[in-house]
Amino acid sequence: MDSSGSVFSKTLQDITTTKLEELAEQRHTFEEQYQQLLNATSKLPDPLERLVALVDGTKSCLGVVTTPSKDGTRGRVVVGSTSNRRLETDLKNIDRFLEQARYDPSVSLKVLENWEKLLLQYLSVQSAKYQYADLYGRLVTEWLSSEKSALSENDPKAGDSFEELPGAKKLEARSKWEEVVFEPANVDQKVLTDYLNDLFCSDKGDESKPFEDLRRKVIKFENSFTSAQQFNVPTLQWVVRSLEASDLLSNEKREVLKDFLGNNVILGEIADVLNMRMTTLNRWSWGEFVPLEERRNVNGGYSIQMHEDLLQAIFLHYIGVKWSVFSKNAFGEFRRGAWTTNSPPVPQADRLRREFYLGSNSTDTDTTLQAQRRETHLGNYFSHQLLDFEQQIANAQEGEEEAEFAAYVPDLSQKRTSSRTKQTARKSTGGLAPQMQLASMVAQKKVAPSFGAGRFLRRDYSADEEECEDDAQEDIDFDEEDEDDSDSKNPMKAKQKLLHILATEIVLNTRLHGELTCFRSVFESWNPLLPHETILTVLEFLGVSTKWQKFFKTFLQAPLKFKDDTSGSPRLRRRGTPGSHALSDVFGEVVLACLDFAVNQATDGGMLYRLYDDIWFWSKDYEQCVKAWATVKQFTAAMHVEIDDIKTGSVRILGQNARMQSPDVDMDERLPMGEIRWGFLYLDGRTGRFEIDEKMVEGHIEELRAQLKGKSKSVIDWIQAWNTYAATFFSSNFGRPANCFGREHVDRMLATHRRIQEKIFEGGNVVQFLKQVIEERFQVKDVPEGFLFFPVELGGLDLRSPFVNLLQIRESVKENPYDFLDDFEKTEHKDYADAMSVFDRGEVRRTRRGDGLDFRPTRGADIFFPFEEFVAFRETYSARGKANITRTYRSLLKRPVETSIDVSVQVQQAINQLMGQNNLKGITNHWGSMEPYWKWIAQMYGPEMCERFGGLNVVDAGLLPIGMVSMFREKRIKWDG
Repeated sequence: MDSSGSVFSKTLQDITTTKLEELAEQRHTFEEQYQQLLNATSKLPDPLERLVALVDGTKSCLGVVTTPSKDGTRGRVVVGSTSNRRLETDLKNIDRFLEQARYDPSVSLKVLENWEKLLLQYLSVQSAKYQYADLYGRLVTEWLSSEKSALSENDPKAGDSFEELPGAKKLEARSKWEEVVFEPANVDQKVLTDYLNDLFCSDKGDESKPFEDLRRKVIKFENSFTSAQQFNVPTLQWVVRSLEASDLLSNEKREVLKDFLGNNVILGEIADVLNMRMTTLNRWSWGEFVPLEERRNVNGGYSIQMHEDLLQAIFLHYIGVKWSVFSKNAFGEFRRGAWTTNSPPVPQADRLRREFYLGSNSTDTDTTLQAQRRETHLGNYFSHQLLDFEQQIANAQEGEEEAEFAAYVPDLSQKRTSSRTKQTARKSTGGLAPQMQLASMVAQKKVAPSFGAGRFLRRDYSADEEECEDDAQEDIDFDEEDEDDSDSKNPMKAKQKLLHILATEIVLNTRLHGELTCFRSVFESWNPLLPHETILTVLEFLGVSTKWQKFFKTFLQAPLKFKDDTSGSPRLRRRGTPGSHALSDVFGEVVLACLDFAVNQATDGGMLYRLYDDIWFWSKDYEQCVKAWATVKQFTAAMHVEIDDIKTGSVRILGQNARMQSPDVDMDERLPMGEIRWGFLYLDGRTGRFEIDEKMVEGHIEELRAQLKGKSKSVIDWIQAWNTYAATFFSSNFGRPANCFGREHVDRMLATHRRIQEKIFEGGNVVQFLKQVIEERFQVKDVPEGFLFFPVELGGLDLRSPFVNLLQIRESVKENPYDFLDDFEKTEHKDYADAMSVFDRGEVRRTRRGDGLDFRPTRGADIFFPFEEFVAFRETYSARGKANITRTYRSLLKRPVETSIDVSVQVQQAINQLMGQNNLKGITNHWGSMEPYWKWIAQMYGPEMCERFGGLNVVDAGLLPIGMVSMFREKRIKWDG
């Protein structure tokens, strides 16, 4: 282990040890003086004499600098030197008041007692500060000891019974991984090339102009790497920051990267080496072998991590980011030129009739609903894994992983018996069955009307259509409060938003169109199983040169060896891509971009909502979903990849009126069987709502209990594990609250979080448990709750509550999402009546047609057209009245803002006392800029903390080993098993 990057680096250890030793000495000195003072004053019966002694003793105990008074009658006068101005002011005032008390008999004993209580309170507060500073120091020492013990190869706890079952699962996961990655996939590259030709070329074999442009962009981009000075200090700074934020490196190597950032000399030397490496790219190699390590994830699954050296990691990350940004931009340009829009043209007869009855289209600048759908898809679900710009960082909080539900749905496998049998037969026949299946699909595709030679061009709208399709551009902005920050990417936020979009589409479509059909699927072990031949064939088809193909092949075929395999020889990887590498994301997205385009073409403008290998599609038209799913199966056959049957399902949801007419949902085998699930949620086809799977929650409660009790964890480790699993993992997998989910979803989340604590702590709660642990281990009783919840910077342990954020938004969440549709429909009927009145009065303003003639319906020209025709194109046209379907859509998607707690006078004064303290996080010295969560924590626990510690600081700044604690918060947890 590199000492410069280790958590136990000697320098930081020495600093921490010195702080703790100095703290112990200060506490010992204070407590000794404090006790002597109490003993001395207790023997003085005269209240005034006792108060004088207490004033002098307080000045000495609290280190207040004094100087003799000029007249010698007032003893020693306070001159300052502490950070507690309130203390100094009180001492100065009491000195003056004592003069009056010596001469003025009207100064009552009650006043003297109050002054005495005030001074004793100051001393008690200081004693508490030292006590908890000492406690904090012992907590850090305990944590350091447990970390060292965990690293020791002779850890006696390694054989605990808890390890046995997870150990077996770990071995099984590794065995399955090794079975596939070292054997080639035997892809029929001719069949794959035919598929790509059929997808990207016309029936005559000609390439479309957008595809030709894409290939030219690839050539131009490759030429940008010919410069001999690819790396310099500024370049390496953004590469290192980006790499540090990734999940690729160990905790120790991430620490080394931090050292690199602060040393331009080292960065300059690294730049020289990597520039030389870039000039000899055709000779690049991994070296003798790359060590492997199996890592357990918080969701219970396992991943295999490569541990290449840091220079290799920096070099490969730079190349990966460059290709990622280029690919995102290139695919975006291709989309603008080749994709079919999701807004079909309005028939001319319908447009003319609408203008006759309603007049010219309004100049309302609000985007249409179809345009907003398209923009949301482009911004969030189009090649999402690729980066928008080089400095963009994937910002994922530890614990933000989707829960694995396969083990909790045994009935699902029985329901899917026939489907799984077909899938298994296809897999077991090798390459022949996929080729035959693909040939049949391609033959069918040739005659489908949606696959004509002109399918790569944007639909050609006439001048008349422009008035209703002013939204045909891909770069329309729309006002949504919960848009993701473009400076970072957060995969979990994108997934949560996807659930909101689907829930919103269910509410809207079941009410306005009577139904919605959806399928969800995930590819089986996408990164480990993706065939190298598939990747390289697609790259070659897109115009990647032989030079770069050779480099990519060398990257893919890494010589691998597990770290614990001391006798085995390295083996070349023949299938799959290494996880957490930017280049792996590029390869996956390049292959999956073919699926995106294929679905768009097959469904005549439909959009596959995709987060890497997680695909979703929905439509009010059942047959559109059937076409999309058939396209997915065709893609899997051509690319020689597999679908994860357990994570694949479909549902057809009927609106209330449709259910009343026919309660039975009509679905057939053309869509996959099974449920639609995500995290702890499943989509109930009867209600159209995402529900929490209580059985699955129970299973993960047991897993959390095992993680918390499996080993003797330090308190700091325990809190980090709790925060990650209970506060982040559980909360993330319940789905973020939004109007489309309704208030009941928030209530169920709150109830489930309560049940989690009751189950784990056997009727208690996390606070009571930690208090008991601290009392047993460190003999400190009556620990204030604020000490547990306050941020580290104030001397707290940063325990997170999953309840606070939910309680702050509960009242703001729409109770019933369908209320939005009720309001919309009422307003829409009012708009219809208003438009009819305008027509009946002869006040409709129409645009003169180009030929100089006014259009007039042949029948019923004097009777206003029916309501059904009035609303027929509500999603394609911009709003013509007050009823705005786009605004309703946004309201359903909206995530309510937290309602902050009001600050009391006492807490506000304590907040003001934090002025001048640097590096505060969470609870800061400015109430207005604090996050709602921390406002709640400060107000709820602040009064008790002020009473115990004289303010919000548990201990005085500078006494705590904050450097050490900050490091533990940045470390990734190593889960048991």
